[in-house]
Amino acid sequence: LPKLIDLGAHKCIPCQKMAPILAQLKKEYAGQFETVFIDVWQKENVAEAKTYGIQSIPTQIFFDANGKERWRHVGYLSKEDILQKWAELGYTFKAVKEPDTDDDTSPVPQG
Repeated sequence: LPKLIDLGAHKCIPCQKMAPILAQLKKEYAGQFETVFIDVWQKENVAEAKTYGIQSIPTQIFFDANGKERWRHVGYLSKEDILQKWAELGYTFKAVKEPDTDDDTSPVPQG
């Protein structure tokens, strides 16, 4: 699968703004592309983070299905910008439809 890796830190403000976007992408596009977050300030991730040669956080790296880096970006990226970049790279993904929770057809208790 193609993969988006976001290298950041839980204490970084732009990274915190990216967190819900990454969570949405992971859920809505499951099975179509992977979304991975690596906290580069965690000791256990330092060596892995160094392999990507990042200079600043957050950094997003887009990989194709063969693991080849296709594009990288430093800074905040919106969900729309991420999906647009995938499209520019030749990938079209379709969000998994969530169950409609607004149409609650359960009976209302009468009191």
